[in-house]
Formats: sequence, structure tokens, C-alpha cells
Amino acid sequence: MTTRLSPAPGRVVAPNGVAWAAAAACSLALLAPSLAGQPEQAGRPAVVRVPVAGVVEMGLAPFIERALEEAAASGVRAVVLDIETPGGRVDAAERIVSAVGRSRVPVHAFVNMHAYSAGAMIALSADRVLMRPGAVMGAATPVDGQGTKASEKIVSAMRARMRALAEARGLDPRIAEAMVDEELAVEGVVEEGKLLTLTTEEAVELGYAEEAADWNGVLEGLGLASADVVDARVNWAERLVRFFTNPVIAPFLLSLGFLGLIVEIKTAGFGLAGVAGLLALALFFGAHLLVGLAGAEDLILVAAGVVLVLVEVLVVPGFGIFGVLGGAALLGGIFMAQLGDLPTRQDFASAAGVVSASVLIVFVMAWALVRYLPGSWRIKRSGVLLPESTDRHEGYISASVRPELEGAEGVAITALRPAGMGLFGDERLDVVSESEWIEEGTRIRIQSAEGYRHIVRPIKSK
Repeated sequence: MTTRLSPAPGRVVAPNGVAWAAAAACSLALLAPSLAGQPEQAGRPAVVRVPVAGVVEMGLAPFIERALEEAAASGVRAVVLDIETPGGRVDAAERIVSAVGRSRVPVHAFVNMHAYSAGAMIALSADRVLMRPGAVMGAATPVDGQGTKASEKIVSAMRARMRALAEARGLDPRIAEAMVDEELAVEGVVEEGKLLTLTTEEAVELGYAEEAADWNGVLEGLGLASADVVDARVNWAERLVRFFTNPVIAPFLLSLGFLGLIVEIKTAGFGLAGVAGLLALALFFGAHLLVGLAGAEDLILVAAGVVLVLVEVLVVPGFGIFGVLGGAALLGGIFMAQLGDLPTRQDFASAAGVVSASVLIVFVMAWALVRYLPGSWRIKRSGVLLPESTDRHEGYISASVRPELEGAEGVAITALRPAGMGLFGDERLDVVSESEWIEEGTRIRIQSAEGYRHIVRPIKSK
């Protein structure tokens, strides 16, 4: 379980800030509703079952938030969180707990065997907790990615959060605190030095849960035995968001984005490379914004970095203070956009790995562009990279060849030493003497026309 709690003071996080409002508007337009359009049947009110399965990660929170909003809009009687989780990120659990607290529909929790760590917090936030026989709930000490217990500051915050949830339900808060801190003892329940995890029987005895044999037992316990059950499902847009925030995929998005922008800066106009680069960066930051990892300040830092780099490239050529500051701002913004609040060492390591991999890919691809692609005739024709030379046999000429000028006679209107101007009829041409210097006023004849070169000889008087 990662040790992230409620947003740190002064940090603008996506769920509560202006950035989240903008992102939410985009996401609601994309997310296909899975519950809307499923009205209650007469006499058979619907119950929505929302799976909380696997590791609790940031992509799970928007899904549950959407499911609860759609459940309220559909007018269902109740929502049941079907919990089977080993725990996960506490910042994700905090978002889920907040969504449950805001829900306009009663929310209940069914511990379907395991509700450890962040799962226990989510279960305690519900109006009622039902547990299958043999299920367990607890062990909510915040730890980092290596399993090391978090600092006392974070443990204290987690302990207070669990105590508040228990008090809101009228339960003994010492039980909830003992799930977080093994130094707390509760007489007759757990001794000091042991972390509390409740079985179904113990939770029922302490008033923390009710027993339900299976899903039908859950419905009977809620007085909704005849209700229709609607399963909330992750839609395609939420799958894409989880995919784009994957630490394996994120470096490639960043690399594609920066390579596209680099190519666009080095070429005239705005083309496919720029579009691809901006799209890749938008997918990276948009996905991290939607799941709540990135904040408005991260985007501002990245934008400032882009501006500074452009100033370095376009206004102050070379590589100086603007380039250094711009690069640092870009990397810092990308790094921070993957952390969220109160990051652990594992989060820092993961973010550093994404940034390092992105930088490495950009350097390798840039080297390949410079080393190999200039020799490709397709690249030359595209205009993305210019070749070192443009030969006539490749179709490149600086002026039209005019073979009809060969043999034409005229007058040198400047001294040809060896180049100058000649007048041929009414046309002035740049000419070059084949051998000796030719004085002004000498009659001359064009021996050959080679586009921009018109080679002439003086006409000897007879």
C-alpha cells in the first residue's frame, strides 16, 4: 500500500481543482454510460454492483466515481461495492471514500473474502458492511513499495481517517485505529504489538459487519431480495486512461511527443510530426490528469519549460540559461505529474524510471535520425531532412536549362573577369568567360548553357 493520503496543502489536484473540472468535462463526453438507460422495472428496484477487485490504483477511482454518479442518475435503490482486494494506493482509496460520502444513493460494502489495507478503508466508508463467512478485513498500516512501515506522520493521518470513519458509523473507533497501528491494544480484541485483522465472526461480534452467505444473502440482508442487479463495468475510455498511465507505455508517449516537436521545430510549417507530438503529449498529461496524479501546477511547469526552450531555439540561438531552465522545467513537470500527493520511494523510483527511459529513447531516436535517415531518398523527398548536396541526376537544378541560347551572340556590358553581364538582344544574362578576361563592349558568343552558367567566348574580328 502506498502512503498517500488527502491532498497536501497548496497543491492543486485534479479531483478538486479547475484542472479536474476541465478534465471531467472531456471525460464525461468520452465515457460511454453503462448504467444510464437501465430504468427500474415496476416493483423491482435495481441494485448496482460495483467491483472493487485487484489492487486499488488511481484508475479505479474515476470508475467508481462514475458508477456512483450514474447510479444516482438512474434512480436505483442501492449500490453495493463488491470488495476483493489486497489493498493499494491510499490516495486512490481516499478518492473512493470521498465519492461514497457524496453519493446520493445508499452505498453498502460486501467483503467478498479479503478487504486489506485500502480495501478496509473503503469498506468502512459504506453505510453497512456485509462479510462472507471466512472473510477478513483490516491490516491497514500504510507501507511503501518495499513493505516498510511509513513514517509516524502518515500512520497518524491514516489512523485518524479510520477513526473518523468508525465514529461516523457509531462504531468503536479503537478497533479501526488498531487496524492501522500495531502499537495500540484493545482489551479482549488485540494485544499490543499485533496488527488487527478481523474475521467475519469477529467483525459481527464487534458490530463492524453483518454476515452474508453469498450475493443472494447480501440482497436479503438489505431487504432487496427481489431486486434486479446491474453490474457496473469499466468502459473503453477508462481502459485507455489506465493503459496510457501504465509505466511501460508512458515513456513511449513522452518520447513520441518530444521527437515530433523536435522534428517540427527543424522543419518549415506545421505538419504531421507536430500533430503526432502534440497528440502524444496530450494523451500522457490528459490520462494522468484524469486519474488525479497530475495537477494544474505540473502542467504550468511543463508549459513554462516549452516556452523557455522555444526562446532558446528561436530567439537566443545556442544553448544557454534558457535552454537549461527549460529542460529542467520540462523534466520536473513530467516527473511531478506522476507522483500525486505524499509519494513514496516506489513512486519516486517509478517516475524517475519513466523520465529516464523517455530521455534515453529520445536520444537514441535523434541519433538514428541524424546517422541513418539522411541517406534515405524517401526522407529527402519528404523535406523532413535536407541532404548534404542536391545533384542534377536527382532532379535538382538552380535554373532552367536553355539550350536555345547556345550560339547566341551579344555584347559584354561589363568586364568579364571572368564573370559578368552580357546583353543578348533585349535580354541581360549572367555569363562567365571560358578562358581569358574579356573587356566591356567586346562581342561574345554563348558556347554552352548550363542553367545558371552561360559560358562565353569573345568573337574574333576577321
